[in-house]
Amino acid sequence: MSGGQKRRLDIVAGLIHDPTLVFLDEPTTGLDPQARANLWEHIAKLRSERGATVFLTTHYLDEADTLSDRIVIIDQGRIVASDTADNLKAQVSGDLVDLEVAADEQVAVARDKLASIATHVEVEGHHVRGRVQRAGRMIPALLRDLESAAVALESIEVARPTLDDVFLTLTGRSLRDAEAAADSGDAGGASGVSDEPELEGATQ
Repeated sequence: MSGGQKRRLDIVAGLIHDPTLVFLDEPTTGLDPQARANLWEHIAKLRSERGATVFLTTHYLDEADTLSDRIVIIDQGRIVASDTADNLKAQVSGDLVDLEVAADEQVAVARDKLASIATHVEVEGHHVRGRVQRAGRMIPALLRDLESAAVALESIEVARPTLDDVFLTLTGRSLRDAEAAADSGDAGGASGVSDEPELEGATQ
């Protein structure tokens, strides 16, 4: 059997007796995208239809974000955060706003305009980036200010915080860096727990 088939067989063997408490350690490693999506659906049904408590360990933060009621972030063997995905993302200082200006001489003006509403503003070439609280409400006024200052934009992007941003904020490094450290013996990762008080309390 292929690696993905072996992984699916392992999962079936663990779930065939209809357990009420399930521990899954990196369950989608080696699975193709379709099999991964099918497993996500099955995990969700274990919780919603069978009332099972699922404890999921994963380095795929989109997986933790999609499946978990509560997320525990572990860095160097220590729990550094434990909360819902939305609450963890709220700890990151705002949405990331990325302005791409058309000309070199406009970069400084765009930086100053963005700095008036943002934190941690940085410049990379023609790109000016910063974190803005509630960017959706602030962007219209920013665009008017840039237009008044004759700053022409090539593009503007607004990105909501991700769990990787949370991990970076809490640990000072991205999850990819943490995975590299884990391979050399320095553990780091994210775990998701279904919203069952007794298990949640046991893992605090």
